[in-house]
Amino acid sequence: MEAKLTFRNAERKDTPLILEFIKKLAEYEKMSDEVVADENTLANWIFDKQKAEVIFACVDGKEIGFALFFHNFSTFLGRAGIYLEDLYVLPEYRGLGFGKALLKKLAAIAVERGCGRLEWWCLDWNKPSIDFYLSIGAKPMSDWTTYRITGETLKDLAKQ
Repeated sequence: MEAKLTFRNAERKDTPLILEFIKKLAEYEKMSDEVVADENTLANWIFDKQKAEVIFACVDGKEIGFALFFHNFSTFLGRAGIYLEDLYVLPEYRGLGFGKALLKKLAAIAVERGCGRLEWWCLDWNKPSIDFYLSIGAKPMSDWTTYRITGETLKDLAKQ
């Protein structure tokens, strides 16, 4: 019997599950020490301030993967896009097309909303994901370098 995949939008009561998936992703990416998010912070930013959205991929009523995303904006396109912050599928469900199905769902959301693009970052060492993204037609943005300011540096810049 083939597993039936469904999707559902996260609700406030799912906040512990969202944090659990974030921690599993961080562990996979060898970045567990960087997770400082907690349930209250996530609930505030995702559900109260509505700054991000989460969808779950479910098999037989069990959440087996998630995607956390938000809108960005392209001045060149003159329209919003969707930025995929996190996508994670439980290890025992990988290789079965569920990651691709999550990306297809996000692409459908982007098209439905009139967005101009769907984009995300991928760690340079993550060859399985890179190969997968290339196989579905994603293009690396090799002409761009990501910059980031956080923590005390961010606070210091704000004071200047």
